[in-house]
Amino acid sequence: MARANRIFVWEGIDRTGKKTSGEITGTSLNLTRIRLRRQGIHPTRVTGPGWISGFASGRLGERISSADIALFTRQVATMIKAGVPLVQSFEIVATGTENQKMKRVIQKLKDEVASGHSFAYAVRRQPKYFDDLFCCLIDVGEQAGTLDTLLGQLARYREMAEALRAKFKSALSYPATVLVVASLVSAILLVKVVPQFEQIFAGFGAELPALTQVVVKMSDFMQAWWIEIIATATLGWFLGKAIYQNSRFLQKSQERLALRLPIIGKLLNRFCLARFARTLATTFAAGVPLVDALRSIAGATGNIVYYQAIQLMIDDVSSGIPLNTSMKSARVFPPMMIQMVAVGEESGTLDEMLDRVATYYEDLVENSVARLTSLMEPMIVLILGLVVGVLLISMYLPVFSMGQAISGGY
Repeated sequence: MARANRIFVWEGIDRTGKKTSGEITGTSLNLTRIRLRRQGIHPTRVTGPGWISGFASGRLGERISSADIALFTRQVATMIKAGVPLVQSFEIVATGTENQKMKRVIQKLKDEVASGHSFAYAVRRQPKYFDDLFCCLIDVGEQAGTLDTLLGQLARYREMAEALRAKFKSALSYPATVLVVASLVSAILLVKVVPQFEQIFAGFGAELPALTQVVVKMSDFMQAWWIEIIATATLGWFLGKAIYQNSRFLQKSQERLALRLPIIGKLLNRFCLARFARTLATTFAAGVPLVDALRSIAGATGNIVYYQAIQLMIDDVSSGIPLNTSMKSARVFPPMMIQMVAVGEESGTLDEMLDRVATYYEDLVENSVARLTSLMEPMIVLILGLVVGVLLISMYLPVFSMGQAISGGY
């Protein structure tokens, strides 16, 4: 099995004798050093991934999100359109950036461009933060002399993609957050409230109802093993996360399974279709050849099913097959999208049709998220009510039983 790529931080000397540094993906330290030498860089230090190297480089607690990249792109696009030179644009943007890690990345881009390299070359030296699509569009803009226009389109794409991703995450994070809160409330009731009732019941010496006995046993178990429970849950979370991140098989299986889920699956499919259409519309409108555009966006959908479909489409389109025919053969795209692409290819307005399709599916995702959230709210309230209600009823059942026994005695 192929080893997973990891991020390595390196320092070295380039062909001109200048000290330089950056981050690069690789499977091992030795192969990473070989790759750097092939790029004309003599590595003096290569640090492997992990929390120790992150702490040593002062990177713990800092991260660069896709929102940071989108904001950076919009700011640079605005500067270039205003006629500000690229190097000076980097300086201005870096000055106003609060994220120190992002500031260091911008500084590296500025140094590369100031030393005579192209913007596309500079962003390719930062593969962790700038994907193939970003680099491809920057390269096209520099070669065509339309960097300001391409940066504006790229900024718009990143902003819309970020907004769509945020809406999608909100649909999933809301129920997860509520369920976590419900679990915490239940745990507090079992550990703090139930023992007090148990002491009261013990004084009467009567047999407790079956439901109450179950809850009392759960309470005793949590009081006796709460440290082990928390430690096991925490260890299981981090261990499972590490295994998942390093197992491409598990990731592919999870991505395939997610598309088949009853409600979430439909939302995921629409999300992938929206990203595919929006990304292809952006790249094709920028003048990127269709085959190159497909190669750049293969991983943009974020799902292995669509990634494999696009790989097959690349082979078909390279051999002269129309895009709409290739999409039909892939069997993951809806007829409406295929028909719109066919009309766009016949009329020479493929980018415009793809933009309309992207807008349509983005609206569908937004509406689906709104409906899903509105449906989940009463369901979550019901679940919370059932959990808390069962706990309360189990505690008050003995009180009712004792009250009936006392009234019957008189």
